[in-house]
Amino acid sequence: MISAPEAVLYTGCGLDRVAARRASDAWIETQRRAPSIRVLPYWRGRNLIIDGEPPRLAAATDASAQDVAAAAETLVFLGTSADGCPWFAADLSAGERRDLPAFGDGTAFRDLWRIGARLTRDDGAILAYVRGMMHWHQQHRFCGRCGQPTQVRDGGHMRVCTNEACAEKHFPRTDPVVIMLVTHGEGSDARCVLARQPAWPAGLHSTLAGFVEPGESVEEAVVREVREEVGLEVARLTYFTSQPWPFPGSLMLGYRAAVESAGAIRYDTAELEDARWFSRADVHAFTRPERYLPYRGTIARALIDAWLAEGGDVGCGSDRDEADRC
Repeated sequence: MISAPEAVLYTGCGLDRVAARRASDAWIETQRRAPSIRVLPYWRGRNLIIDGEPPRLAAATDASAQDVAAAAETLVFLGTSADGCPWFAADLSAGERRDLPAFGDGTAFRDLWRIGARLTRDDGAILAYVRGMMHWHQQHRFCGRCGQPTQVRDGGHMRVCTNEACAEKHFPRTDPVVIMLVTHGEGSDARCVLARQPAWPAGLHSTLAGFVEPGESVEEAVVREVREEVGLEVARLTYFTSQPWPFPGSLMLGYRAAVESAGAIRYDTAELEDARWFSRADVHAFTRPERYLPYRGTIARALIDAWLAEGGDVGCGSDRDEADRC
């Protein structure tokens, strides 16, 4: 197995989620009233950040934490840190910015998509957890079975329909997505497939990816997506690593997909604008704005960098400021 667990963003959350205890409303309330509570404010798709280099997550503490928790439309218990402090996330989206509790100087609500690569690994993982949970809550305020309102349970890790005749339980959802680097050959003959979608910024080239469909395994999804998108047949799969991707709520499952032959690519023009074979030398020579890779920290970039490293190449001509988003 090829693995790069340290190379991808949003992994390594250090909180103990305490799943065995969060079903108790009394226990959750005890955690909410703890003097050591930490509350992470969230507002309309943005996390509260302390601006700087690197930027840091901003947590309300002491009396401020209680004020933020009380103002929350949805309060989610995240877990406890190694020092025993309970951590919560507070969705303040129902209020206007001017009406929110006061936060410290140098703080601002920022889009995780824009700043994620600059965060520390721990902060990025916690804020991705917050964003994923809050998006799920916002999408499940009403029961998908009967249409009635739902209520928060289990410290925010379940919603239950308020219609007693229904009482459907809803749990946080993560959508599995396969993402794969298609390769062929070894040594100087090695090639990989990189493609681009028409909606992407000009010049960006990346790996193939697609959602896992009902009734198929992850491996079957890789084979199907490669066949559908570029007309190639996968001969061998190697698992790489996974990455939470809260934009809005996916789990990226990374694979190396070796194909039977480096034949002509027939790409799906409904999804792709271009797809072609590249050697390691080709990728190493990428320069902006003509061609460049996804930013470091994405699983796509980790897949490509791992393949480049096998040929003794580290980095490529498209390396750029990590703050620049694509």
